Amino acid sequence: MFKKILIANRGEIACRVIKTARRMGIATVAVYSEADRNAVHVEMADEAILIGPPPAAESYLLIDRIVEACRRTGAEAVHPGYGFLSEREAFPRALAEAGVTFIGPNPGAIAAMGDKIESKKAAAKAKVSTVPG
Repeated sequence: MFKKILIANRGEIACRVIKTARRMGIATVAVYSEADRNAVHVEMADEAILIGPPPAAESYLLIDRIVEACRRTGAEAVHPGYGFLSEREAFPRALAEAGVTFIGPNPGAIAAMGDKIESKKAAAKAKVSTVPG
């Protein structure tokens, strides 16, 4: 089990992850942009770290900022929430290179889900019902 995780997201999803981690006895790190300095997820987390200016493209979407936040806080794992970096296969690869665990699907699964044909093939292989076409 992890002792500390970083949530690479904001808002309600970050709050949900923080609540669950707290119930599991896991410390949490929130990341935030300058615009989110006073957000609920920042106040709820055990630690919070500024990752950049308000535009998501200059903060939440920068893999190197999240990896650096892990290094600075000692977070052992990252929960991506949804959206933002959760759908980029480069994210779990960069975390792995930094020795940080990605809480989510492996990079290959993320890549497959980003491609309609490959995702349908993966679902069929797993015997999940799909719509023809």
